[in-house]
Amino acid sequence: MPQLPAFIRVMIVALAVVPLGPIAAFGQADPLRAPGTAATRAPAAQTAEVLRRLSIDEAVRLALEQNLGIQIQRVDPQIQDVGVAQARSFWAPNLVSNFARNSQMQRSTSALSGGATSVDNGLVSTGVEINQLLPWGGRYAADWGSSRFTTTNLFNNYSPQLQANVALNYTQPLMRNFSIDQVRQQVQLSAKVRQLSDTQLQAVIVQTTRNVKNAYWDLTYAINNLAAQRQSLALAERSLHDNQRRVEVGTLAPIDIVQAQAEVAINEQNVIVAQASIKREEDRLRTLIFDPDMPDFWRMTIEPTDAAPFEDQPVDVDAAIQRALERRLDLAQAKNSIDQSDVNIRYFRNQLLPDVNASVNYISTGVGGVQLSPVDPFAIASGTTPDRTIVADRGFRSVLGDVVQGNYPNWTVGVTIGYPLGSNTAHANLARARLQYQQAQTQLKNLRLQIVTQVRDAARNLQTNQQRVKSARASRELQERKLEAEEKKLAAGMSTNFYVFQAQRDLAQARTQEIQAIADYNKSLVDFEAVQEVPLTSGGPGVITAGAGAIQAGGSAIIRQ
Repeated sequence: MPQLPAFIRVMIVALAVVPLGPIAAFGQADPLRAPGTAATRAPAAQTAEVLRRLSIDEAVRLALEQNLGIQIQRVDPQIQDVGVAQARSFWAPNLVSNFARNSQMQRSTSALSGGATSVDNGLVSTGVEINQLLPWGGRYAADWGSSRFTTTNLFNNYSPQLQANVALNYTQPLMRNFSIDQVRQQVQLSAKVRQLSDTQLQAVIVQTTRNVKNAYWDLTYAINNLAAQRQSLALAERSLHDNQRRVEVGTLAPIDIVQAQAEVAINEQNVIVAQASIKREEDRLRTLIFDPDMPDFWRMTIEPTDAAPFEDQPVDVDAAIQRALERRLDLAQAKNSIDQSDVNIRYFRNQLLPDVNASVNYISTGVGGVQLSPVDPFAIASGTTPDRTIVADRGFRSVLGDVVQGNYPNWTVGVTIGYPLGSNTAHANLARARLQYQQAQTQLKNLRLQIVTQVRDAARNLQTNQQRVKSARASRELQERKLEAEEKKLAAGMSTNFYVFQAQRDLAQARTQEIQAIADYNKSLVDFEAVQEVPLTSGGPGVITAGAGAIQAGGSAIIRQ
């Protein structure tokens, strides 16, 4: 070894301590084994790990049940249901009742007080009222009141005096707030927001389903890639073993096994990296489909049972574009927001009309109690104490009869007209709403263009990956034949280890490329289906949002007064 170059001596010493794995039998089988076989997975690092075999359909089902993002979004429609109920609560009847008792003592200041130094008054009153704002803008109020009044005033004809009345009032807007008012605006907007929450929930479900399927195929790729890397390691170990035998029989110099040892070390490193990639993809998939509160959440080993399929199928781009324009959820969100804008525009336009209200008011009263005889003021002035007798006693039943029969009605019918002088906030809100509505229509047109572009791009990726799979498969088959030829030439002494190792590396790369192409094809198929319902990126261009009482588009807002 002293005659060898320094870097070769260092390499020999370094590689001599590299542990060699067991020599695996080499076979020319297809590297794309079905997931779940013994050759595709590393043995469990710990016996405590729990093996969970999953098909892609089962993974999607688990995600729909346990994915945290879906669970969060499912609460939003319930929140919006509360918002709708809150907006409609302004139409609920309102009941008001009251009870009051008043006692008043006043110093007598009249010479006709009959010698009394004070006048005592007592009043007990009760009442109940029901009022309601109606869905067509009208408002009614019905009020019932009764009272009992007592006094020591000699000039009061009744003591106690009983009184009852019923009052009915109805007011109807005739122009402003006739077709739409603030409450109806909020009810319609809250209903649109409720529909929007369903659309957003569906978008989250579709997007999560896409992520689960892609994560499933990524895990399948990682497992198949590990199998391919192990096959490459087995080839390198077999070459090393063959070279060691040639050194033993003297047909090969000892220095020639250095390159074989280096190939083994490189392939062992690739196996380690592939194993780490499986763990990473497992974590990605488990966070999408499992509940993190599961006791074995982090100790679970996921094993896909579905192999990555490949079927050469035609792609109908025009039909996909038509379906996307009909089913895209971001397009439905944009249309929903424009509908909210329509509600706001109708409300702002209505607020420009004169405030004309017709009202009808009806009051029926009844008075009774103990009626006393009149007082002679001259007798009181002469110092004679008045002797008052009971003339009549009309009880509460008689008072109630007067009210019910309408013996003493009071009618009022009128119209009130109000009109603001000069411009007001409604003019500015309406002008801004119309401009932003035009902007939203242009954004909707732009969104349609974006959708067509996205679908065409997804279809192009799918077609490209179809061709990639065919090319990668042909390349892998040729590389297998090339390696077989180089090994035969080496055995006949017509080649060197360098060309054999180069053929092994080319075969390993071809296997990896084929596995990657099939995984990319299945992911592009998932994306092609998903892009017809949701954008492949979060959010999406041209999305318009409008909240209750406001229109938001392009970063600006209209705030209702």
